[in-house]
Amino acid sequence: MTDQPAFQAEVHQNRYLPPGATVVDAVLTVTTSSADQRTTAAGPGAAQVIMIDCSGSMANPPSKMDEAKKATITAIDTLRDGVAFAIIAGRHNAEMVYPPAGTLVPATGQTRAEAQHAVSQLIAGGGTALGTWLQLAGTLFAGHPAEVKHAIMLTDGRNEHEAPEQLAAVLRSCEGGFVCDARGVGDGWSGTELRAVASALLGTADGLAFPSELVADFKLMTETAMGKTLGEVTLRLWTPAGSTVRIVKQAFPHLEDLTGRGTEVSARIGDYPVGAWGIESRDYHLSIALPAGAVGEERLAARVSIVSRDQALLEARVFATWTDDHALSAAIDPWVAHYSGQEELATAIQQGLAAREAGDINTAAAMLGRAAQLAAETGREDTAALLGRLVEVIDIRSGDVRLRQDAVGVDAEMANVRSVRTIRITG
Repeated sequence: MTDQPAFQAEVHQNRYLPPGATVVDAVLTVTTSSADQRTTAAGPGAAQVIMIDCSGSMANPPSKMDEAKKATITAIDTLRDGVAFAIIAGRHNAEMVYPPAGTLVPATGQTRAEAQHAVSQLIAGGGTALGTWLQLAGTLFAGHPAEVKHAIMLTDGRNEHEAPEQLAAVLRSCEGGFVCDARGVGDGWSGTELRAVASALLGTADGLAFPSELVADFKLMTETAMGKTLGEVTLRLWTPAGSTVRIVKQAFPHLEDLTGRGTEVSARIGDYPVGAWGIESRDYHLSIALPAGAVGEERLAARVSIVSRDQALLEARVFATWTDDHALSAAIDPWVAHYSGQEELATAIQQGLAAREAGDINTAAAMLGRAAQLAAETGREDTAALLGRLVEVIDIRSGDVRLRQDAVGVDAEMANVRSVRTIRITG
């Protein structure tokens, strides 16, 4: 048995609306803790699949393939006894590395050693077809009783052997089946593709400029997955008659728009997938449109629950009160303002990079300049440093920048994949 984490919630909002106003925004902070402060393993209730890029480009330089094998061997060591696992070699097709048959096997001393030997024999050759890799992972996970299903996908290149529509179709078929953390290594991967995988499968995406970083990253991803104790958790949102759900977004630790992914429980209740949970903390931005109320009227705008296996683990409430006191209604909740700024920053980066790739220099400079300006205003030193590799700042106050002619492609991909990272409000 595993300890179920205890959930706590805190609502950040300004509940006061001026006469005629209809939109209520709130940030919900959800934090889990354990009575003994341990992140208990899901044991036999967990499963992991590692998809390791074995395409020809992984041999250039050879350190990419060498470090990828070391990282996979480390991840196998990190699995707890009983966790079901498999290793996939990804090329223009997907092949089982271990076990040879298309199934998952429990982690034991023997199966770990056999898997690590099989990984050590891998050689680079072939192309890249991310959807094919993910499809095999989905097949392995399908029907397995594990509650927490986690995958790692590593690539050093773009999805050259599939049409974008093929990858999109596979991602739709895999949604809800497992969580996937996507990683790029070297300088040939696509940030847009990695974000698409992570977004659809509720995981994380990142790029590693140096192969030597892979071992530590694979170990961390596997340890984090082993710390998840609840799978298929949903955010359940009740809203009153006449209302409309405008926004449901994860706002921290990274942005994920869940608005279009809700499933109807009843006429006024929707469930939004938030993936597996361990001991952690996340923030969600909610925005609800209500019929305008009379001055002095207070109304319940939303009731939010975190649900696992049809059991509500917490409940929080969002309120609206109409007032003619301008001092009350004019105040913007700092949490809502903070994450609105973080969302604008991510959008500016992504639009700027898309324009840059399309050769639209003016739009690229305008959007990346706005991103640099927002990064400076919000204290995002990490983002400012990434943008500094792409643009030369002329006047940060106005967002006036010039695109760098010496920028390398991986700098743009790194800025792209990390654009959705957020920081929490401080002070």
